[in-house]
Amino acid sequence: MSDARQTHRPDEQPEVGVARASFMNVPGAPVETRRQLLVKVAWMLLWMLYLAYPAGDLLKEHHNPAGQVFGWCCLVGFVAAYVLLVIFRSEAGMKPRACQVIVATMIVLAVAASFVLGDAFLTLFIYASVCLAIITPPNYALRALAGMAALTAAIGLVIHASKDNITTFALSAFLSGVAMTGLQRLVATMKELREARAAVAHLAASEERLRLARDLHDLLGHSLSLITLKSELAGRFMDAGKDEAARAQVADIEQVARQSLIDVREAVTGFRRPTLPVELAAARTALAAAQVRLEAAPELVDAWPSLANEEAGALAWALREAVTNIVRHGEGATVCTVTADTAWEANGERFAVLEIADDGRGPGKSEPGNGLSGLEERLALVGGRLETGPGLRGKGFRLRAMVPLRTAPAPSETSKVS
Repeated sequence: MSDARQTHRPDEQPEVGVARASFMNVPGAPVETRRQLLVKVAWMLLWMLYLAYPAGDLLKEHHNPAGQVFGWCCLVGFVAAYVLLVIFRSEAGMKPRACQVIVATMIVLAVAASFVLGDAFLTLFIYASVCLAIITPPNYALRALAGMAALTAAIGLVIHASKDNITTFALSAFLSGVAMTGLQRLVATMKELREARAAVAHLAASEERLRLARDLHDLLGHSLSLITLKSELAGRFMDAGKDEAARAQVADIEQVARQSLIDVREAVTGFRRPTLPVELAAARTALAAAQVRLEAAPELVDAWPSLANEEAGALAWALREAVTNIVRHGEGATVCTVTADTAWEANGERFAVLEIADDGRGPGKSEPGNGLSGLEERLALVGGRLETGPGLRGKGFRLRAMVPLRTAPAPSETSKVS
């Protein structure tokens, strides 16, 4: 499976996820392209198959020509209003007044068609109830749906429909609306969850930036003050003709500057090193955008508390590269599983193992790309290794990263005393 290196901050969503999601938008996410809108309308139109009941009533020619024309006009107008509601609800600048007018029109069409053509058109009240649940605030949804069910029953009684039909259509209208209200709340919860995950990743990145700022302030503040002081001393010694003392101060300045450069590089390296919690949060966001579900135990981030920073950073890189691989090349993948384990080698050495697998089509005959090669080099630097291949039962792609699990040495008695 070919791979490519992905470099993005932990608080940023990768563009690849957005590109792959351009065809199928995430539930609750705003529609951004015409293709997404067409797909959404197509899915919504599948539910209109239940209109076969009133359409079949018209096709049986139980009504006179005028009644049939009126019935078909009501059905076409009802479906058109339904599609318009879906479109208006998908737009960013959706106007509530326009949606209310559309739903009111659907209710009027349902009432008129039922009065003129009979109980076969009571089916329209079920769709009208669902649309009413979409535009009604949650606090008033149950009242509105109960009113719609009562209206359905009343119309059924007026047109002398059978008790079974009245009960069936009134109860279906109420329950369908309640189900849509629950779905609306679920979508809202999913949206809040995505925003919360993005906020967590952003806060984690901000915390790293603050840490870097504090480290640089502590390192450079002391070093630059010392360099300034020794520069002044060197100038005074030169004015006094004490060349040897001035050279000693210049040598000290050079040593302090070199050490400051080393400290700054170490601080920046620590800032650039990814961590498992941050990469796991970023992985959830990227995979969700690519319509892939992430399955990872909550305790995964604390699986190896004694793991050194270099080894932990290498595993975090492995998670990032594996997720990038799935998002870009995991065709047909729907689930990504991340597991943590500990393995013992024959020589007694202990390894921390991070395994990422998907259920896609697998790598096929393609060769590993630059991303996997770079990851293998990163793991080799800390004494680890990379294993890749087909997933469980030959399905999907599996990446297994291993790093030595070295326990941090206990502090010596001398250090304890000091």
